[in-house]
Amino acid sequence: MKDDNGTPGWDAISQALCAAHPGQVPRHFGTALPWTLGGKDPLDGVSVYWSGQGRPHWHYVSYGLSELFDKESDDAEVSGFGFELTFRLAAAEGSTEADAPPTWPMSLLQNLARYVFQTGNVLEAGHHLDANGPIAAGHATALRHLAFVDDPQLPSRETPNGRLQFLQAVGLTDGEHGAILAWSTAGVLKALEPTMPLWITDLDRACALSDADVAARIAAGTQAQGAATGLLLVEMLEWQDAGDPGATTLVLGAGQVERLRELLEVRLGAGLPLEIVGPQKRWMFEPGERDRVQGDDLQRICVLSPGTCARLQQALRPVAGVARISGVLSIDIRRSCLRDSEGKPLRFIG
Repeated sequence: MKDDNGTPGWDAISQALCAAHPGQVPRHFGTALPWTLGGKDPLDGVSVYWSGQGRPHWHYVSYGLSELFDKESDDAEVSGFGFELTFRLAAAEGSTEADAPPTWPMSLLQNLARYVFQTGNVLEAGHHLDANGPIAAGHATALRHLAFVDDPQLPSRETPNGRLQFLQAVGLTDGEHGAILAWSTAGVLKALEPTMPLWITDLDRACALSDADVAARIAAGTQAQGAATGLLLVEMLEWQDAGDPGATTLVLGAGQVERLRELLEVRLGAGLPLEIVGPQKRWMFEPGERDRVQGDDLQRICVLSPGTCARLQQALRPVAGVARISGVLSIDIRRSCLRDSEGKPLRFIG
């Protein structure tokens, strides 16, 4: 165990939380075996605070995505991945500060951190993820997706190890996530904000689009601005150069192709690009008149004519196999595993 002088990053997080929850001693849940020593949980721990603001809720904050101890990365401007995760869960009716907080959000934060550690994809405000099932394992809830916003009570701050932001995960329904795909994270969340103070997640709530006013605001914004969601985070992204010069085979997991098909329709159909970001590589789809693929081993741009884009959308089905799309592009869909919020396998697709 390091002494207080060796925990500048940890102390910076604790100081920010003291300002948000003055006088409160948090419940801290540490990790028995750190990731660096072979453990399965990347976070060093999660602190939980009680809050009566907005509505009674539990405020969870991670420790471990930033540099908690000595500065080790080469980037002096950013502490570790540059952020810590937070989550606000509505308290059950009648709950008080003396009660024990639910533990499943800690597993959720660990699983999100595991995704970041394993893929290298840095989460940012405006990003969104499909949880592949209810965000709370073992609970009946319509919330099956997550969006990310800047925590409204924890502004970014400079620490001895670099800049640190607090990124809050917010639970969303299928309908709300679909609205994000059709419009944008920022637009949909702005429409939802009056119904979700401090972005508190309530497992029992219904889809906000059942509110006529919310649905009307989202419909108007979608019609006026179109699809702004131009980024898709995936766990499997590879490509292989085929035998023909300039021909490439794009490799994707079966669990992600339906989302890609939806985004291709709304993005390229509107003349806008779509970027796919994987653990190590990036692939950009762009609309054009003539098909072509160009780039290097880490990043490629694929320009698709309208006819080729339509053929690609038809081929994007959650079934393993290889399909030739055009003279420059083939698609290789491989079996993928969907996992729950605790990282446990749910089912295989493809």
